[in-house]
Parts: sequence; C-alpha cells; structure tokens
Amino acid sequence: MPAFLLNGRFLARFRDDDTVLVLQLATIAEREVLMELDVRAFFYTEHYRNYPAVLVRLAEVPVPLLSDVVTESWRHVSALPPRRPRKPGKRGGKAGERKVREN
Repeated sequence: MPAFLLNGRFLARFRDDDTVLVLQLATIAEREVLMELDVRAFFYTEHYRNYPAVLVRLAEVPVPLLSDVVTESWRHVSALPPRRPRKPGKRGGKAGERKVREN
C-alpha cells in the first residue's frame, strides 16, 4: 500500500483494505491521549509500539475528530526538515543482497 509523504517524510498510509489509517504523530504520548479519548477508534499494534504513530479505524472515528488529528499530524510533519535525497549507488549490490566485508 503506498504511503502519503510530505517533504519526503512519512505522513500516513492505509491498511486493512483501506479501513484503517496509519498516521504519524509527534509523540507516543499523543497516541496515548487519543487512545484514552476513543479506544474503539484509535489503537496500535506491536509493530508501532515504539514509534509515534496511531492506527485509526475509519468507521469508528467521528469526522471532526479525524480532521483535527490529521491536521495536527500534517502540522507536525510539515515542520520537520525535508528528507535529504538518497544518493544513487550508495548501498551497492542488487536489491535484497547483503554486502559482505572481507578482512
């Protein structure tokens, strides 16, 4: 599933047949507040435990709240410096191959 990027940084993406939105947050504490606010709409999985993101069940979240949360996420991500473009050929080798060091 493609991600929505802002200045080259992750903002959001859909998952679970577009029924859930993964949304970048400023802090993990912000996620905890959202989950306390509406436990049916906001949650996370083990994959996101140590990452400032929240999963949003789109069928459960009120539209005004979703709008506020997405707007705050956008403000946070847009304030970050743009990602530097990766230099081509920096990694070496083909995709999926590991470079082996020789001593």
